[in-house]
Amino acid sequence: MVSLTLLEAQKQIPLDQWCFENESVIRVGRSADNHVVLTDSLVSRHHLEIRRNGSGDGWQVISHGTNGTFLNGTLIHQSPLLDNSLLQLAKGGPLLQFQIQPIILNQSVNNPVSSSCTHEGNAPENLFCIHCGQPLSVQKTIRNYQVLRTLGKGGMGTTYLAWNGVRMVAGKPQLLVLKQMNADMAKVAKARELFEREAHTLKSLHHPGIPEYYDFFVEGGKKYLAMELVHGQDLEKMILLTGPILPYQAIVWMIETCDILGYLHSQEPPLIHRDIKPANLMVRSSNNHIVVLDFGAVKEIGTTPGTRIGAEGYCAPEQERGQPLTQSDLYAIGPTLIFLLTGENPFKFYRLRGRSFRFNVENVPTITPKLRKIIEKVTEPLPRDRYQTAKELAAALETCQ
Repeated sequence: MVSLTLLEAQKQIPLDQWCFENESVIRVGRSADNHVVLTDSLVSRHHLEIRRNGSGDGWQVISHGTNGTFLNGTLIHQSPLLDNSLLQLAKGGPLLQFQIQPIILNQSVNNPVSSSCTHEGNAPENLFCIHCGQPLSVQKTIRNYQVLRTLGKGGMGTTYLAWNGVRMVAGKPQLLVLKQMNADMAKVAKARELFEREAHTLKSLHHPGIPEYYDFFVEGGKKYLAMELVHGQDLEKMILLTGPILPYQAIVWMIETCDILGYLHSQEPPLIHRDIKPANLMVRSSNNHIVVLDFGAVKEIGTTPGTRIGAEGYCAPEQERGQPLTQSDLYAIGPTLIFLLTGENPFKFYRLRGRSFRFNVENVPTITPKLRKIIEKVTEPLPRDRYQTAKELAAALETCQ
């Protein structure tokens, strides 16, 4: 069996891993039909192939990438591939470690076991052994999933970084997010509904701006959702750490968000996210594109008005009343832009004007008159006065670039 491990370029910390048992050819590139898909602008659609030699006792790499492939720092076209080799797809591009793994699956418990690896020489921050490729520390095991680290805890549940010790299917990453519903919340009918809704929704959706669904199960009376691990930073943390961003970048990311919302709204029946806000918009590290997170609040349009869900300052008036529409998701783009360009809570700019409350950003120097009009229109109190579709809003934003 061989593995390809995606490494963080500077410290070479493992970020993701793909394992292959029987493949004689492994294809890597940006296109979705590769075994390993890397959505980086420096990576070609079909960047390289890793082939088993005809005799079956070795491997070689063949580069097809426009920007080149570097084997252990040397530019190559075709070369033998040895254990622990480092492949960089273009100068400054993604870094992959190729390993021939001495791993056997224990038939009784389905746990990978390494052949006498002592794990020596690993840095303290390493999640996986640089020699055998297996997890260095496992907090607990839940079904097939080995919990490596706790990512976060909230009122609804706990999110873990987990390793799937059984999934050896080509192209399926073993490092993922495992969400566990808290035991006390499992007793609340509405909480159970939201948790199960997120799993059901993700399973039905397929878009690069939406985390991929892997699994949903009940173990020990607790519900679990396994999903794609998105490497990146959410917009709320980004702004709080580094301050406001340039208008051009904010507009690009909101156009990308509109594309994802347009996909949700085009479902039959249309789906409303109901919780668009900076904390739920992640910038993927590999390509700087937006990924929308947290689908627990998603609601089908036309269903019975329900519980009020939404963040203060980002929630449309009709959504406050428990009557969300697709235009309610678009409304949230307005205050999100304000936050990205000011670093301030958009509620600070929410003031009484005439007979209703409106966002007033006239004195914000980074918000041009044209962009201000877009923010004002998308946050009109009445849904009929806003942009009616995500495509229409995206087109308006494009005029500000």
